[in-house]
Amino acid sequence: MSRYIATAAIRGAHKVVRQAEELYADALKTVGPDAKIQFKDKGGGGTAYWLPVIYGFTGQKVETIGDLKKSLEHAKGLLPPLPGEHVWLPYLGETLDAGMATLFAEEIIEGIRFAKGQQPETRNGFTFNGPINDVQMRGWGIQMVDGRMPGFAALLGAAKNNEVAVKIVRELQSKGQLVFLSSSSNGRSIVDQLLESGVQLGYDTFTVPFGTDTISTIYALGYASRATFSFGGVTPGDFRRVLLYNKFRCFAFALALGPMDDVKWATGAGAISYGFPAVCDTAVPNILPTGITQYEHVVSMPFDDIPGRDDMERAERLVQRCIEVRGIKIKIATIKIPVAYGPAFEGEVVRRADLQSEFGGKGGMCFEWLTTRPPEEVEDGKVTVVGPDIDKFEVGAKIPLGIVIEVSGRKMQKDFEPVLERQVHHFLNGAEGLQHQGQRDITWIRLSKNAYAKGFRLRHIGDILHGVYHNQFGAIVDKIQVTLYTEPKKVQELIEKARGIYKERNDRIAGLTDEAVDTYYSCSLCQSFAPTHICVINPERVGLCGAYSWLDCKASFEINPTGPNQPVKKGPCIDQTKGEWEGVNKFVYEHSQMKVDRFTVYSVMDSPMTTCGCCECVLALIPEANGFMVVSREDYSMTPSGMTFTTLMGTVGGGLQTPGMMGHGKYYITSKKFILTEGGIKRLVWLSKNLKEELGEELKAAAEAAGVPDLLDRIADGTSATTPDELVAFLQQKQHPALEMPPLL
Repeated sequence: MSRYIATAAIRGAHKVVRQAEELYADALKTVGPDAKIQFKDKGGGGTAYWLPVIYGFTGQKVETIGDLKKSLEHAKGLLPPLPGEHVWLPYLGETLDAGMATLFAEEIIEGIRFAKGQQPETRNGFTFNGPINDVQMRGWGIQMVDGRMPGFAALLGAAKNNEVAVKIVRELQSKGQLVFLSSSSNGRSIVDQLLESGVQLGYDTFTVPFGTDTISTIYALGYASRATFSFGGVTPGDFRRVLLYNKFRCFAFALALGPMDDVKWATGAGAISYGFPAVCDTAVPNILPTGITQYEHVVSMPFDDIPGRDDMERAERLVQRCIEVRGIKIKIATIKIPVAYGPAFEGEVVRRADLQSEFGGKGGMCFEWLTTRPPEEVEDGKVTVVGPDIDKFEVGAKIPLGIVIEVSGRKMQKDFEPVLERQVHHFLNGAEGLQHQGQRDITWIRLSKNAYAKGFRLRHIGDILHGVYHNQFGAIVDKIQVTLYTEPKKVQELIEKARGIYKERNDRIAGLTDEAVDTYYSCSLCQSFAPTHICVINPERVGLCGAYSWLDCKASFEINPTGPNQPVKKGPCIDQTKGEWEGVNKFVYEHSQMKVDRFTVYSVMDSPMTTCGCCECVLALIPEANGFMVVSREDYSMTPSGMTFTTLMGTVGGGLQTPGMMGHGKYYITSKKFILTEGGIKRLVWLSKNLKEELGEELKAAAEAAGVPDLLDRIADGTSATTPDELVAFLQQKQHPALEMPPLL
């Protein structure tokens, strides 16, 4: 490593550690040693992992200002001497030590700011996100392991101009990257540039603005550290495994825009310890390490020196270089449409002021229907628009739309139709300026004025579907043609026909039981994060993440026979009541690194399924109530167990098998096989309020089937009980059946 970078990084480390020391001394006087510290985002969502970088490297739980003393001493102990005029030896270790000291000091500074109520930062009326909460972090987990979100990028500083800033972020989004934003250059931040250009920032668009100073970049490293605890099964304090996990599992990089200063170099040195390379758009001398590391740490790519005809091409090349340096594999199909395309746009919202056209929604009519046809009836790549296109309607018009997708393939089956059809939501949401909600005959699509101005028309919906179906389902689909209808009479005629097909599908899937099949399916997607976890999915129980059903896994196996979804032969039955089979036990043992030798499908008290970090809900025993609670990932509140969802996940996640607790998909609650051994839904005594509302009708039907039609009213939620005593009192008042059932313990 060059003397230039090493000297700057060590100087920057001393500067940040001094700042942390001064703030700590001031905090002891102003807020006191007992002042509480907890990282929270602007919405109030927090993390159960204290100050995650310090926690990951030392195992210390920093909960108060007083706890910072030990961490500060650790940071000071890592500092190498300030460089003098002596001959410099190109020793990377001292520079990396300075980087780690910087990260510790930056997290201490942000912790003090939280204790003083100064975080998340607000500037010019805009509130920055601050750290990412645990719920959102785990929500992104499944996308990171299945390749839809192949990595994340930390952008520091400010781009050459607003147009370049937007181009860089759009390029990263189109490649599926999660984008973190922090720092500034010459008083300008890339966040300012994006907001001035009307770019939507936030969780929904995979763009997270941390703050305006370089110190807020620590939240990105905290996110990486928490991934090791949540998904990698790494014990906090095992710093070597924390670093190795991030180097080989978290595909991240930093892109520094504009002039570099000592603090940026020091922070970058800390990131390099994680194995995260940095790319600068300014010239830096002699920066490639030789004979020290096996991969590039810092790449200098001066923006104005990049070959290309204009700034937009330079920005595109800059992003491509970052992808190449980190070795990120992009799995998104190349879609020839006039707007950017990628999963980062899935959460984009098209608001009324930006609306060009609308399909479906309140008072509208829109549906999507995928059907199988003989090969001779399908012309691959054919896209037809029947009726007037968008440009024939007024701005803001509500247009009827029918999307009919006809496919053929040697391995295509009727059972795959709803699986493929459901993908329309993800496929269309990948287009910049196109918002898709719902499915089947309740589809609602919005197109922005910006996308329309760039040339987006109805046929491009067909182009997207054709390209991505081939990319994602090419093993079973040989040909795809798409017809889009806007004539009201034709749309009405076809929607009635489609509804008949929807009903047939519901009846077929609803009648599929565990007893009707001799094979379950596995899912090992989350083993990238939880190596000993293996999901076994049966017809009456969806995967823990809620994203995969038995039919989805069956289709996935057909698509990729060597992929993450493998058939699991049930074999001889050991216990029908608990749901234990020899074949399932054997499969689980062989695919959990021989850590789990038994697994019961229908019990939570006796050898339940292991839990990863991506589950939608956590189920846990409440002994005082003789029943169970179910906590939703979206529920931030305290529960009668004395733990929030994030704390519960820290207890049960990472591939653990925990009797009395387990993760699961939300629709599992409505299954007839829901904790069947323990008494089913009648044992449910507490449920997150958002699940009560979302699954209301399904829960009522399940309660009626269990013989307690008003059970939902007898189940407590966060508005009626947050402690065991409050819960028991509520259940006694409502005469909940769990109180009269046999003891669980």
